[in-house]
Amino acid sequence: MSNIIIGTAGHIDHGKTTLIKALTGRNTDRLKEEQARGISIVLGFTYFDLLDGRRAGIVDVPGHEKFIKNMLAGVGGLDMVLLVVAADEGIMPQTVEHLNILDILRVKKGIVVITKADMVEEEWLEMIMEEVKEKIEGTFLDGAPVIPVSSVTGAGIDSLAKAIGEMTAELKTKNYDTLYRLNIDRAFSITGFGTIVTGTLISGKMEEGQKVCIYPAGIEARIRNLQVHDRDVDTAYAGQRLAVNIAGVKRNQVQRGDVIAPAGALQPTMMMDCRLRLVKDTRWTIENRDRVRLHIGTREILCRVVLLDREDLGPGQECYVQLRLEEESVALRGDRFVIRSYSPMETIGGGVVLEPNPPKRKRYNKETIEELKLKESGSPLQVLEKIINLNSGSFPGRPELVKLTGKSDEELQPMLEELVESGVIREFQSGSQKVYIHKGYYSRLLSSADVLLREFHGQYPLRGGMPVEEFRSKLFGGRKGSFTDELLRSMEQEGAINVTPRVVHLSGFEIELTPEQRDIRSYILDLLEGEGYSPPGINELLKRSPYGEYKTAEVLGMLVETGEVKRIGEDTVFLKDYYDGAVNAVVEHIKIEGNISLAALRDHLGTSRKYAMALLEEMDRDRVTKRVGDNRVLYR
Repeated sequence: MSNIIIGTAGHIDHGKTTLIKALTGRNTDRLKEEQARGISIVLGFTYFDLLDGRRAGIVDVPGHEKFIKNMLAGVGGLDMVLLVVAADEGIMPQTVEHLNILDILRVKKGIVVITKADMVEEEWLEMIMEEVKEKIEGTFLDGAPVIPVSSVTGAGIDSLAKAIGEMTAELKTKNYDTLYRLNIDRAFSITGFGTIVTGTLISGKMEEGQKVCIYPAGIEARIRNLQVHDRDVDTAYAGQRLAVNIAGVKRNQVQRGDVIAPAGALQPTMMMDCRLRLVKDTRWTIENRDRVRLHIGTREILCRVVLLDREDLGPGQECYVQLRLEEESVALRGDRFVIRSYSPMETIGGGVVLEPNPPKRKRYNKETIEELKLKESGSPLQVLEKIINLNSGSFPGRPELVKLTGKSDEELQPMLEELVESGVIREFQSGSQKVYIHKGYYSRLLSSADVLLREFHGQYPLRGGMPVEEFRSKLFGGRKGSFTDELLRSMEQEGAINVTPRVVHLSGFEIELTPEQRDIRSYILDLLEGEGYSPPGINELLKRSPYGEYKTAEVLGMLVETGEVKRIGEDTVFLKDYYDGAVNAVVEHIKIEGNISLAALRDHLGTSRKYAMALLEEMDRDRVTKRVGDNRVLYR
């Protein structure tokens, strides 16, 4: 069964609170000052039992112009609204402002209630009803029921209750399998209980004992108790008014405007990309970087409006903007907001968040505008694809995509599977999780790999390839994880590269020696063959070369890299076959004798103590042997 939140709206002293009392039997004015003055200052909350047994939450908002920010804190998450107009006064300034706000926030449904119908003549009442119908043309209330009532005599109250029941029955069932979010509109403490917050659960579900996070501060806490309409519940669902007793949070750590959501689900931001529209009847025009008041969720923030595709924005016009905030906030794609002028404060427009965590945008950038158009009008699958494409360089996993999309893990799973199956995105394993990159980004990685290796092969033609870690660092920008191994294997399987334990090279690459380099290679190999286990040091080998030290060093480096020559320490090289022979001799000796000494190896190879020591230390590094006292035994 869908849960419903009904809100009131309208000018001060038009009878909103009295109407709710007539419907529910309860007074929503909590403060003595409110009851004494007869006006609502803060938000009032109660519930209404519909004729079919369902229970709807009711939010009573203040109508005075001084308390519009309190009104704005209460209208987020409304399913329907009762726009209240007094029969003796008709449409008034706050009626228009409230109507504009509700239209901007895209409240789904509503009823216009003409209160104080008992105080006017029938002819006057009909005139007021016609005036109201004209005013709501073109708004979300266009064609809505207009019902006259008297909260004093009770006339029309039953008809109104019936209309509310019929309209709420048409509302779509909410999706509870999504991220839960509670916009806090009140926070206080009670002795013996601790911190209490209230708000409307705008999505998902919350459970007693659940771990939660308070944004934008990122304070982690736990739900000690949940109440819906003054009743303790184990689980609360989207569309319900909640009182939440939070454990682990002090009263001064939470305030109106904060948001409760899962840890890691939201990312605090100082900028938002949005579609902004000014109301038709505003007297304001917005110029680039004008300062305004942003109302989003239950939060009010000062910000600057950066117009991305024009110089100014007039009444009734809309465009793409980047809002640059003066303090951190959180939002998700699709959240609605209202803006009010800095001073004097008037509601001048509002819109929808298209990207809650954007980079700093340049104005008049065609790519930015096209990106925002897609995020505004594209399907959820298209938007997800675009988000992955834009963020592929950070190799996002599902936790990151939850933040970037505002979707729950359960919602993302089938969408990711569809994109992977169609080949639009590619997934790679990273530990216990998967990361996702766009096919376009993968193609760019292949191109980058090709450029990197071609440049390397051109600069170092005698080297077998770029060292694996150097290649990985340059290609992935320092990103680490097992997914990089998978990516390299994928590139290798597609025939782009070859990966060895030590180096990466272009597929099909082979070292090609010039005639002179072939001669140098023969010179080095012949020299080392002739000297056996007493070879010249590297510096001596280079100095003795008739081909010059630099050219000889290049070829020697190639022989070490290809494995034909084994380098030991800083200044010693052996033919690889000689090193392998020494290893075999050591292993066989240890198997027979149990260990081998430095002197025994020296005598067996017919070399000096210096070279025998160098060979044994290299075998220790290669984990062939290990030292025990003055002797070596097998490593395993």
